[in-house]
Amino acid sequence: MQIVPSTLIVMVMMIVMAARGPYSGLLVLFGLTPFGMMAAFNLPAVGGTSITGIDLAVLMLSGMILLRAKAPQELARLAAPGGAGILLLAFLGYATLVTLFMPRIFAGMTEVFGIGRSGNALGIVIRPLGPSGGNISQLIRMILSIMAFAAVAFFAARRPDPQLFLRCIQVATAVHVTLGITDILTNAANLEFLLAPLRTANYALTLGQKMAGLNRMIGGFPEASSFGYYSLGLLGFWLSYWFESDRKSMMPGLFLAAAAFVTLRSTSSSAYVGAALLAAVFVASRLQMQQDNGLRPRSVAILVSTLALIPVLVASVVILYQMVPGFSDFIDRSLINKLDSDSGEERMEWNLQALRNFYDTYMVGAGLGAVRASNWLISALATTGIPGTLLLIGFLWRVFRLPVLQLDPETRHLVTALKFGCAGLLCRALVVKASPNLDIFFFAIAGAAVGIVTASWARGRRPLAVIPKHAVAA
Repeated sequence: MQIVPSTLIVMVMMIVMAARGPYSGLLVLFGLTPFGMMAAFNLPAVGGTSITGIDLAVLMLSGMILLRAKAPQELARLAAPGGAGILLLAFLGYATLVTLFMPRIFAGMTEVFGIGRSGNALGIVIRPLGPSGGNISQLIRMILSIMAFAAVAFFAARRPDPQLFLRCIQVATAVHVTLGITDILTNAANLEFLLAPLRTANYALTLGQKMAGLNRMIGGFPEASSFGYYSLGLLGFWLSYWFESDRKSMMPGLFLAAAAFVTLRSTSSSAYVGAALLAAVFVASRLQMQQDNGLRPRSVAILVSTLALIPVLVASVVILYQMVPGFSDFIDRSLINKLDSDSGEERMEWNLQALRNFYDTYMVGAGLGAVRASNWLISALATTGIPGTLLLIGFLWRVFRLPVLQLDPETRHLVTALKFGCAGLLCRALVVKASPNLDIFFFAIAGAAVGIVTASWARGRRPLAVIPKHAVAA
């Protein structure tokens, strides 16, 4: 075990979690999620695996479940047949089997892209399929993500307080935006060493990269792509919450603006394409809701205004592209010429080889960490085959179809926003994601949504109807 400069920071946060209990611990967990590269310690003997501060927070929160009365019964309710939890549990069981056995059964029968060493430098190489340290490390990462789902869902079911989970997302957003801005400022002032204690995991750090003259924003993550991935999840949440909120508070709008800023400033082409997919999904869902249930006048006005602004936005982009050289260079590099770049061609090659691995393993999968791809769906097929992919899709379907009409308006808005946060992350993963693991942040917000809805059904809540004023007067 290798101790790193951030070990002390993480240990202090774990003490805070232990002292303050699980509900303050949820705030700590969400506050740590933007620190994607802050290690608690590294494990050189296990393929260079890094145990991050987020991982320890998940373990701490999971351990607190054991101290609660009736914990087995409540966990069983979360994994009841017909729910999201049982599908995720089944996926973990299948993924564990294929990860432990398939790299050995199919050893040498197909070639895979994976991380290798050449001249003591990390790189992506093609090699025969076989067991490796990456299988164990990726299985550990998947287990931690599913533990995050279970722990957050457990405590959300016990205390389905929308204000608690709204504060969790507020803390995550504030920390993420602060890290992003600090990253840009320290780069501009040549003070990158100030963030070095927070960048201690064994990941390849892409510090100081530029796109069209702009320093790429990475915040607490190793690269702009993963920074943009996290940003898009926040963007999805705040877009929905701001749209649905009836409050006069400026808070949702400010957080939405902050999430939009870091998404744009990440200079991640995958985040931009994911944002376009998210926007399409959001508009389609709002139109469907209008058709089924009707929308409030404010929501209709916002939706119509947004649709009317799209042609103006497109025209503005075209004019800037034609008249501003720096802007045109940025668009060319981040979007138009991306597929023709070395990175784009390399990622397409990974995907094609992963599909070959899928067929070569008779569609049962080569195991987590055995195959490297650049698309979530292709990666899921290549590593866990058709059975694992169907279980994952079933889990996602259950999460996105969580019923919310029985919830009070405040809770309904929060759960809907949590689902759109998951949608934002999934939209980006369908563009670029190297593994079927959608990461701890995704499973944490999915767990919050599932836990809150589970509590509603368990306590027998009924839909809260809006009583007309004349009925009250009568």
